Order: sequence, then structure tokens, then C-alpha cells
Amino acid sequence: MQLKSLNKGRFSTYWQSHDNLIESIIEQCIVEKKIVDEKTILFRQGCKVHDLILVYNGTISIRYEAANGRRFHLGTVDCDEHVFGEMEFFTSYQCQFDIIAEEALTISVVSADKLYHALIEHPKLALFFASAIAIDYQDTLDIFLKRTLYSICYNIAFDLYQHHLNIQPVNNFQKNYLEAERFGTTDRVYRRAVNELIKLDIVLKNEGKLEIKNIDKLKEFIQCKGEISDLII
Repeated sequence: MQLKSLNKGRFSTYWQSHDNLIESIIEQCIVEKKIVDEKTILFRQGCKVHDLILVYNGTISIRYEAANGRRFHLGTVDCDEHVFGEMEFFTSYQCQFDIIAEEALTISVVSADKLYHALIEHPKLALFFASAIAIDYQDTLDIFLKRTLYSICYNIAFDLYQHHLNIQPVNNFQKNYLEAERFGTTDRVYRRAVNELIKLDIVLKNEGKLEIKNIDKLKEFIQCKGEISDLII
């Protein structure tokens, strides 16, 4: 979740006027600041989360690996005061994903014990966490459901359109095999889906990067695949 005041949701106006309160409370819970190397795993899937991590800026990626070896990459996130481990803090469950530093990062360790007492002392902080977690949950679930229920071609097209509107919460990868994992599939299947979109004159590759070639055909393709969305304008 993002520590900065939320710009959406029922309580957005309230948070914008109480931003300093939230940040100051979290700052009081920080017990360590350190630099980690590129590809450091900040949280490992299946492990106990003892403290939370705050990343003020820098890029991380989020990955899930199934027992059969298949991987799903949620994508990369350009951090701007992002907190990780908040879900596990409330549930005491094991970490659900690998959280990976995509570059050298300066991170702050937020004491779970200090945060526990801060939430009791400042109930408004609990409301902030509830709002931020709810928004992250619905955004993430929306990605998972589309990856599960729609075709690879559709998901690639829809992802490009979200980036076109600048509303995609996560970013893409430069390497094909990682992009394939972001769509929950193999490199071969991903390349075949991209080639299909190229044949339909919807997208093109420019210096290895996938770009929209015809925005009208892209929107028509998304609609024809069954997604009548408020995004289609």
C-alpha cells in the first residue's frame, strides 16, 4: 500500500488533509534504515513476516511461484512511499508473494510491535490502513481475475490500453519471459499471442517494445472479447 495520502476512495479528501499525521506516526515506528542490493528478496513467499518495509522510491517486483514451478509476476511497481507486509501484519499469515528489489534500494524497517501499539493509540491510522488495503486488494484481484478468465491476447491488449490511459497500477518488464510470467503463461504462448495482435494490425514492436498501432482497433478488439468496460471511451 502507498503511505502517501490516497487520491481515491471514500476517505480520499480526509487523508489529503491528514497526510502529515499518518507519515509522522509511521516514522516513529521505523527502527532501521539500510541499503539493499539489486535482486534482493525483501519478503519471501511462504515465510513469516516479522516487520514491515517502507520503500520511499525505487522499483520492486511482485512474484508468486506455484508448487508446479509455474510463476506469476504481478509486474513492477515504481515506489513512492510504499509499505509492504501490511497484509501479513494484520493476518499473521505467511508472506503470499516474493517482493524483489529491481534495483539497489534504501529501505526503512517498520517495527510490527511499534505499529501495533500505534494503531491502538491512534485509531485513525487503522482507518487509513483499512482504506489503503481495500483499494490495493480490489486492484490486485481485478488483475488476477482478468488473467484467469480472459485470453492471453485480450489481457495483453487490455494491459496496453490501461497503460495508454495511464491507470495501470503496475508496470511491464523488458524481457519477454518475464512479461509471459506477468500474464501467467509461457514465453512461447506469450509470443504467439503478441504475433496474433500484430497480424490483426492492433499492435507493433518498436525496438523490442510492444506499442499500440491502432487505438480504434484495440478498443474494438477488447469490446468484442466480452469486456464492455467504462475504460472504453
